[in-house]
Amino acid sequence: MTTTIERPSAAAPTEPATSRRWELLGLTALLVGTGVAYIWGLGASGWANSFYSAAIQAGSVSWKAFFFGSSDAANSITVDKPPMSLWLMSLSVRVFGLNTWAMLVPQALLGVASVALLRAVVARRFGAAAGLLVGLVLALTPVAALMFRFNNPDALLVLLMITAVWALLRGVESGKTKWLLITGMFVGFGFLTKQLQVMLVVPPLALTYLIAGPPRLVTRLLQLFGALGAMIVSAGWWLLIVEFWPASSRPWVGGSQNNSILELTLGYNGLGRLSGDETGSVTAGGGVGGGGGGSMWGETGILRMFDASQGGQIAWLIPAALLLLVTGLVLRGRAPRIDVHRASLIVWGAWLLVTGLTFSFMAGIFHSYYTVALSPAVAALVGIGSVMLWRERQRLWVRIATALAVASTVAMAWVLLGRSASFVPWLKWAIVFVGVLAVVALLIPALTRGRLAVVAILAVMFAGLAGPTAYAVDTIATPHTGSIVTAGPNTGSGGFGGMGGGRRGDGGMQMPGGAPAGAQMPEGMPGGGPGIGGGAVGERGGGGGLLEGSTPTAEITSMLEQDAGSYTWVAAAIGANTAAGYQLATEDPVMPIGGFNGTDPSPTLAQFQQYVADGKIHYFIGGGGMGGRESGSSAEISAWVSENFTATTVDDVTLYDLSR
Repeated sequence: MTTTIERPSAAAPTEPATSRRWELLGLTALLVGTGVAYIWGLGASGWANSFYSAAIQAGSVSWKAFFFGSSDAANSITVDKPPMSLWLMSLSVRVFGLNTWAMLVPQALLGVASVALLRAVVARRFGAAAGLLVGLVLALTPVAALMFRFNNPDALLVLLMITAVWALLRGVESGKTKWLLITGMFVGFGFLTKQLQVMLVVPPLALTYLIAGPPRLVTRLLQLFGALGAMIVSAGWWLLIVEFWPASSRPWVGGSQNNSILELTLGYNGLGRLSGDETGSVTAGGGVGGGGGGSMWGETGILRMFDASQGGQIAWLIPAALLLLVTGLVLRGRAPRIDVHRASLIVWGAWLLVTGLTFSFMAGIFHSYYTVALSPAVAALVGIGSVMLWRERQRLWVRIATALAVASTVAMAWVLLGRSASFVPWLKWAIVFVGVLAVVALLIPALTRGRLAVVAILAVMFAGLAGPTAYAVDTIATPHTGSIVTAGPNTGSGGFGGMGGGRRGDGGMQMPGGAPAGAQMPEGMPGGGPGIGGGAVGERGGGGGLLEGSTPTAEITSMLEQDAGSYTWVAAAIGANTAAGYQLATEDPVMPIGGFNGTDPSPTLAQFQQYVADGKIHYFIGGGGMGGRESGSSAEISAWVSENFTATTVDDVTLYDLSR
């Protein structure tokens, strides 16, 4: 079924040796600069997302925990995602020891690799300038600067999605089936990273090949079915092993209510994210609340990517990207069907539209950092479109379209910077001033020729990139910890939709409503109410909670480490984040009862009682979970412990010695 098609060359025009030297220098500066920026000061973020850090620690000492993605080395329960992103960090920790750098440097290198690969994909077809611009835009996108310095799965997911597009466009060039199979393989790896989120890029990939693939239609369809098969194989092997492994000898599948990876895939991490019906989530079975499309995850609707929660993360260049997409397609209007330039615009444009619209209208769990999945598409469209229009700037309508793209970017920067008025207050005025000059220069042909062209280009780049660069620099300079983080200065929005920020830069995570980290959240809110035990980094005896890891003091850590070898778990706690800090401090297994939310039925009360009777658990740590409002097995276990064992308070944390 392999087909080779003779077609017009899609490669960028041959450049002289001097240009190639400048390209090499530019590429070196881009990648070295990205690496330094993403690695700089990583140690300040501590354990970052403690939920994943605990699983990384567990995987570094237990191959079984490594394979399943277990939260603890004793394999009581897994995290609520497949483990591929954890594998990279666990291997690093296994080699270099448990520390922030060993955990986060691999994430930063994934960022450098993403920038390099996206640059290469674009430069191959549109030239060195387009490639360098694309890489620069991606590196300076605020949410990218956040997630490539954090230990969530999104860093690897972004790289794998870019890789899938790389392989797909090679298939468009050659028509060879092997490239479609490679595309499917990388999509499958993306599934093993963050399950169904990677599927958002599948319609753009399939649509692009159906439109621009060289072979006849029947062959193209067969090749796409082959890609589907490769995707199923590359992801399915792990799913089958987990699903058919005897449940009694593997950890509970975190995030599921019936110990099933398929349930997790289709429910909590699948269709539930779209509908809001997510059993076991913090909304207790439904993400939608209130009228007008609102929920605890923020307002849904066509403008969601531009609101106060998401705007500063990703929206800076979205209007320009859409305008450049349309004008780029018009410029390629008479090209052959198999034109790889148009195919590039189609795949990146469809990626932006499909993912952006899905994020805009999904009613379930949504965090602003998810928008990092849009960053490669935005960067690619801006870089490709800018270079295409610049090369055709002798046309009046092209100059007008380019000026509109710049003007829309300036307007977007004015809005977004206005939401953080105390953050570099002069910047929005500078952007407007330079942006006006850039628009005027673009509309006058004489100002885009010769040496004046360099000035016009610099003005356009300042108007377009000054805002996101400022946000990215602030993100890099600010430590981030907790389960919900945001890029850029704190605007009082983010985290739980529009309810509050998730950025940690002042000693702890910012809570909904702008309350300082460590403050109690209202009863009934995730992470709030009685019994949570605090949780800001460095706080005395911080017991953690739903969204922030625990921070045990030296005295508590010493207590847990006594006779640790005599127990399977040195302690148990409600919720994975509460358990995580104690596990990371002791490097011994701590059982996270109920998984991330404390709502998974693992273990049952009977199982927990048997563990205690067998002497497998030393301490029970009170509090944690959903603000002390445990349900199901967690509530039963907490009540049984409090009724049958004596509570001791150590550094403001309630402990029960289960060995007595």
